[in-house]
Amino acid sequence: MTPKLVLLFAAISGFLSVGLGAFAAHGLRGRLDPKLMSAFETGVGYQMSHTLVLLIVGLLMLLWDRHWALQGAGYAFMAGIVLFSGSLYLLALSGWSWLGPITPLGGLGFLIGWSLLGVAVWQKAV
Repeated sequence: MTPKLVLLFAAISGFLSVGLGAFAAHGLRGRLDPKLMSAFETGVGYQMSHTLVLLIVGLLMLLWDRHWALQGAGYAFMAGIVLFSGSLYLLALSGWSWLGPITPLGGLGFLIGWSLLGVAVWQKAV
């Protein structure tokens, strides 16, 4: 995995999270059940926060070369965004309850990403 891929994914994800947040606020409010609206908003919040940490991972890859733990963290955060936030968006918009078990897999991706980021910092930070 290259820093360019991580940073590009983060840029696209940031764009999408702002767009989806605006869509929720202006297009979905009042049309979705409050519980489903809350799930959608949770997806947006987690996507944006993990997009920001993905930017940090990409910048650290430029600073510390392609350290194995940073590469793993990048993959884990990207998978987390797709699985966690993506499943919440689809669940909220479609009502497909079978998507519920996918969300924790995305959460696991986030946890792995944070753990690997910690490993990289421990090994590389001065």
